Amino acid sequence: MERAAVFDVDGTLVDTNHLHVTTWWEAFRQAGHKVPMHDIHRSVGLSSQDLIAHLLGDDLDQDEVDALSAAHKTLYGTYFDRLPPLKDAGRLLKRLDDDGWTIVLATSAGGSELSALRRAIDADDAIKATASADDVSAGKPAPEPVEHALDLVGIPPERAVFVGDTVWDMRAGSRAGVTCVGVLCGGIPRAALVEAGADAIYRDPEHLLALLPDSPLAPEA
Repeated sequence: MERAAVFDVDGTLVDTNHLHVTTWWEAFRQAGHKVPMHDIHRSVGLSSQDLIAHLLGDDLDQDEVDALSAAHKTLYGTYFDRLPPLKDAGRLLKRLDDDGWTIVLATSAGGSELSALRRAIDADDAIKATASADDVSAGKPAPEPVEHALDLVGIPPERAVFVGDTVWDMRAGSRAGVTCVGVLCGGIPRAALVEAGADAIYRDPEHLLALLPDSPLAPEA
């Protein structure tokens, strides 16, 4: 039976979390909101709507939420031509594909942003499907993004591993019933990822690739 390796993208395969922090901070600043960068950092990984509600509360009207989202999208879009992949991210996906894993991306990105991220990873031949937050009614930490990713390739959760860098990823994967692998390259502490449900922790894609034979993503015998 096939196995699925589901990957978050921002902060897991592409080194973009701090770009998101900076551009969200600027979007909030332009709208008159003072939000500390460390609070924004801990919120990266949520959908735009959920991130704004998490940081500013649920009292904003939808027009203001939409304006903040649009401002962030415009600011972040200025980096699309130079998004930096994390070392060995593409090699990791290609190696897993060679080992027989079905690779699926589960991300809140879509459209031109997702295209830019995939260009940065440079492993399109290894990626079998992509699940976007736009495809589900609830984003991470709800399990729907991971469940949708598995539905796209027809693989059950007990045959899947989810790799991510935030507590939202680990909670989503745990609720979906998959094995969760955390990476530290998004800037979230090890203890927070473990508390949120990580079954194993690695520094980054390079570290996971180096230790692959002894990881939850090891080739089957």
